[in-house]
Amino acid sequence: MRNRQDIEALEKKTLAPYAMKSADSGDRIHKEPQHPIRTCYQRDRDRIVHSEAFRKLEYKTQVFTILEGDYYRTRLTHTIEVAQIGRTIGRSLMLNEDLIEAIALAHDLGHPPFGHAGEHALDNILRKAKLPGFNHNKHSFEILTRLEKRYPDFDGLNLTPEVLVGILKHKTVYDLPEKTKHFFDEGTTLEAQVVDLADSLAYLNHDIDDGLTSGCITEEDLTDSVLWQKALARIGGAKNFTNRDMLKYQVVKALIDMQIKDLLEFTDGRLKNIAFASSAEVKKSKTDVISFSPQMKRERVFLQNLLNQKLYHHYRVVRMTSKAQRIIDDLFAVYVQEPHQLSPQVYSRRKKYTKTQKYEVICNYIASMTDRYALEEHKKFFNPYALV
Repeated sequence: MRNRQDIEALEKKTLAPYAMKSADSGDRIHKEPQHPIRTCYQRDRDRIVHSEAFRKLEYKTQVFTILEGDYYRTRLTHTIEVAQIGRTIGRSLMLNEDLIEAIALAHDLGHPPFGHAGEHALDNILRKAKLPGFNHNKHSFEILTRLEKRYPDFDGLNLTPEVLVGILKHKTVYDLPEKTKHFFDEGTTLEAQVVDLADSLAYLNHDIDDGLTSGCITEEDLTDSVLWQKALARIGGAKNFTNRDMLKYQVVKALIDMQIKDLLEFTDGRLKNIAFASSAEVKKSKTDVISFSPQMKRERVFLQNLLNQKLYHHYRVVRMTSKAQRIIDDLFAVYVQEPHQLSPQVYSRRKKYTKTQKYEVICNYIASMTDRYALEEHKKFFNPYALV
């Protein structure tokens, strides 16, 4: 039977010099004894999976709200897809898969209901109140370090610094690193960079899948994309498929495969040229090493812009986005006007709150909601026939 020390020794033998080794992890915020069987990153992953915030991802949506149907991706299915893609990349590059998985599983915990529409609504509300805006990377960090209540000796999940830095500094087209005093000078690992690219890759390709399924975009909408045409050619062309669903599955599969192979080949060349001697050197570097080739970047940007025009600005998506923002605005206004409508566990009756504290409590509460719960709460307040 392998114990933790055996696994750590195996990492040193099998992982690349630039990979983050479990035995080299920094100290947790609250000191704890090591686990006899699991490494620190395996332990982080397990804590994330068992958290309340992770379970709620099942009913938090991406582009299409939960009312649109059961097929479309939720935050949970997207998170699993990012972890799967990340581990595939990490294994090929001889990185620490457990660290990649932990960061991937936690990277979207801070998203409020209704995807980016909900985040924009909360951000606008806070900024209008002259308070710091809402950033889901920061909120993920708050969940992991403060808001989850599972342990008697500390708040949060007490994760390793490498996972927390990967969350705070996560960046894609949709995700901005949070500038904060926490780990300000701490560099990211290559494992965290892998999650950034895996997230971006999953977003682009799976939004195509959901967009085609919804009918908000068509195959014809994507024909100007070189990347789309390459994927079609790789599967023999659209004429070989009478079943359009089968065509969709195969072309999305080809898109993902092409991008992963490009990323691996280009990144492998960069790693050989840089020749990092350790993960410590990686953290000191200011350069993002995990990357697509310049040509793939251009092709991805073009395809992303097509989606921005055709899918994200489709009238059905705009309607869903506007409705979601109205729901968040309405709920926040109701709670601000009379916060005692919140339960005592959320809004204490014994405490005197400042404006900033009141807004923070309400923001955290709404951000923790699933789409379904937010819709039910809104119905209770604004449907005169709803039962409270």
